[in-house]
Amino acid sequence: MAVNTVGTRLEERWREILSVHARTMCEIDRALHPHGLGASDFEVLDVLVAAASRTGSGDHCRVQDIAGQVHLSQSALSRLIGRLEKDGLAERTVCEEDRRGVWVALTPKGRELHARVLPLQRAVLARMLGG
Repeated sequence: MAVNTVGTRLEERWREILSVHARTMCEIDRALHPHGLGASDFEVLDVLVAAASRTGSGDHCRVQDIAGQVHLSQSALSRLIGRLEKDGLAERTVCEEDRRGVWVALTPKGRELHARVLPLQRAVLARMLGG
């Protein structure tokens, strides 16, 4: 009986985590939509900004490294980066050291938009997650 109780509590907790995640992503989408971004778009911009501050790399990152941080499939990430590139927020270049690799870099427009919407995203996180 104890195993069933523990399993039920774990399942309830798991469903609550999923619910909080879904509600938070929807709220971020709503907050960023007037600026032409969704939550996933913002996450990619945020990863690029964070990579630059960690490494001094000039706001660029390998696509494979981004994929591991934003929890999108390679094809979904590629489409998202394509939209960011079309909007002038990011640009892709081939990695000189490994021609199979692709770098993604923020443009000045992408850096400016990230800075402008960062407080909106953080406000949603604070409201939804209580911090």
